[in-house]
Amino acid sequence: MDWWAGILDFLEWLPPWFVVIFISMIPFIELRGAIPVAIIVYGMPWWEAFPLAVLGNMIPVPIILKHLGNVERWLRKRKRWDRFFTKLFSKTRARADEKIKRYEALGVMFFVAIPLPFTGAWTGSLIAYLFDIRFKRALLVVFAGVCIAGVIVTLITLLAEGLI
Repeated sequence: MDWWAGILDFLEWLPPWFVVIFISMIPFIELRGAIPVAIIVYGMPWWEAFPLAVLGNMIPVPIILKHLGNVERWLRKRKRWDRFFTKLFSKTRARADEKIKRYEALGVMFFVAIPLPFTGAWTGSLIAYLFDIRFKRALLVVFAGVCIAGVIVTLITLLAEGLI
């Protein structure tokens, strides 16, 4: 966890609310890391930590949903990136295929709502893109999933804080 302390040390000159939003934007960390930092490290009340983390987690989502197609097409012109996207997309489809086919957009929401590594807003946006879910619907279901994950992480953090 030295790397985690290193991130917080690097960001210490910034206001805590900004750090929480910033951490929430980082892929694979997202609000799963930002909410505990806000509540435990910065002593924020949950009603401040939760909306800041949700906001930060959602900032990249419309950008991903709107521009991933253009970025993919441009990068696929290079052999190395074409292989990267082929591998990434096949792994993502394999993980999500049955759930998404069965539940469609609702499947994306539940996928994002599970606060585990590789199941957050970034991956949910990628899945929505891969399965051609319309922008507005994808934005809504990813937002709902982020909110559910935020509630779960907030409750776990508050419980853990009470036990420490």
